[in-house]
Amino acid sequence: MTDLTPLGGASLERLAVSAMDNNVYLLTARTGEQLLVDAADDAEAILAMLGDGPLRTVVTTHGHWDHHRALPAVVAATGARTAAGAPDAPDLAVPVDALLSHGDRLTVDAAGELVLDVIALRGHTPGSVALALTEPDDAPHPGRVHLVTGDSLFPGGVGRTTSPADFTNLLDDVEERLFAVYPDDTVVWPGHGLPTTLGAERPHLAEWRARGW
Repeated sequence: MTDLTPLGGASLERLAVSAMDNNVYLLTARTGEQLLVDAADDAEAILAMLGDGPLRTVVTTHGHWDHHRALPAVVAATGARTAAGAPDAPDLAVPVDALLSHGDRLTVDAAGELVLDVIALRGHTPGSVALALTEPDDAPHPGRVHLVTGDSLFPGGVGRTTSPADFTNLLDDVEERLFAVYPDDTVVWPGHGLPTTLGAERPHLAEWRARGW
């Protein structure tokens, strides 16, 4: 399953793969240059999605295997550089060229017209990252933000954690670095399943904290 969101001269495409319904995201700049998020599975389908555009970068949102099992094949076929949160980089099966930290920025195209802000969200894994993209002036909704959140934020709650401390860390980061920063119309693109918005999820933050997951 794929769907395409136009962003003026750029676009965001989602491809769902595997029995786990993993999402693979492709950002294409107006120049045709591309950035892929989570080469989760099915290298053949991912490479077909790329078309003729040069793939510059593959970002892995976190180190869990289901989100990067096609990464070696995609990198071998395209020569793209790799990027991941620094603490999770050792979990990947390929060398990581860019070790990401909170506050870093990534460009989709060489000219830097399409830029992603890196947001560290600690808890699901130590090095989980989200990526924030603001729609350009010629897009259908100029200024609207899109968040690719990996397994840190879903419709209905934050991602799975293995201890109460990790849950608290993750929800704290999600509240402080996403909900306190971005408006309600911000679109959330999770690592599995369908998108949501911060506005749809915001009323439930206290409920999530009370239930502990």
